[in-house]
Amino acid sequence: GGTPCGRLSVALRYAYGTEQLVVRVLRARDLPAKDANGFSDPYVKMYLLPDRKKKFQTKVHRRTLNPVFDETFSFGVPFAELPARRLHFSVYDFDRFSRHDLIGQVVLDNLLEAAERDGETPIWRDILEATAVRRPLAASGGGGVCSPGRPCVCRMRGAMGLPPPPDPYVKASLMAEGRRLKKRKTSIKKNTLNPSYNEALVFDVPHESVHHVSLTIAVVDYD
Repeated sequence: GGTPCGRLSVALRYAYGTEQLVVRVLRARDLPAKDANGFSDPYVKMYLLPDRKKKFQTKVHRRTLNPVFDETFSFGVPFAELPARRLHFSVYDFDRFSRHDLIGQVVLDNLLEAAERDGETPIWRDILEATAVRRPLAASGGGGVCSPGRPCVCRMRGAMGLPPPPDPYVKASLMAEGRRLKKRKTSIKKNTLNPSYNEALVFDVPHESVHHVSLTIAVVDYD
């Protein structure tokens, strides 16, 4: 699931002689602006799942929402294994002073069919936004409780059925009028698609402000 936030174009072919899946990351278009200047600084990171040890990354392209990457990468994989493998692309916005923002993800399967391609024909896919849920803080139950004169407590129990790669943590941001006021995050759970946290994230919010703020909860892969 997830909301489309731009599109990614790649081209694939299989080199039978060297048993390598050759991946060309061509371009992206209509990316969301993650920076205050109205642009992003995008780059793409990729894995051939389920293997997470080997990863590749494109160069960062500055101040653009329509980057042209045109870079080629090769994954060594026997032809017979292709049906069980998936290509995972993560599109990030580079940030020099903080953690890079994940713009969204693309997962390509049917790699056996892709292996028959010539390596030139573009494959376009929607970039799907990372899962995020926004709810008013004044509402209680389901993990968020605010009481007059007391801190707001957001209790993180767990998550299920996450897409790989699987080193998830939960980030909660206190929002007001589109601005992030405070953020808290859980511990990182390594190598799981069904993490259990049982952690409380506490925000101090003046009672008179409770009805004017909201909480954005995002499940993020640590990488």
